[in-house]
Amino acid sequence: MDATKKKHVRRVRRKKHIRKNLQGTASKPRLSVFRSLDHIYCQAIDDENGVTLVSASSQSKEIRGEIGKDTGNVKGAEMVGALFARKAKDAGLSQFSFDRNGRKYHGRVAAIAEAIRKEGIQV
Repeated sequence: MDATKKKHVRRVRRKKHIRKNLQGTASKPRLSVFRSLDHIYCQAIDDENGVTLVSASSQSKEIRGEIGKDTGNVKGAEMVGALFARKAKDAGLSQFSFDRNGRKYHGRVAAIAEAIRKEGIQV
């Protein structure tokens, strides 16, 4: 098995272990963060009803002009986190269960969480 496949298998295993204990509700939704090479996405999910309550990404219309070419780095992740926090406040949400999707709490994933916390939301 090559190194890339091993890395993917380990991430999927971590993801399953995390999701086994994490459940989003209407009062405390699950904040799921997904990152690709070029973009980063986050969404608040109510797992009981299977509904996405709030979402933001580096491709969102609201920040597309100001984010420029910083779509896949820490600076872009901070902008996405701030946008998500504004949308969450408008929706009346103030607490989330953080689902890092098997990724390490480092770099872009940590930047989103910290930007959301700066806006006064518990993650």
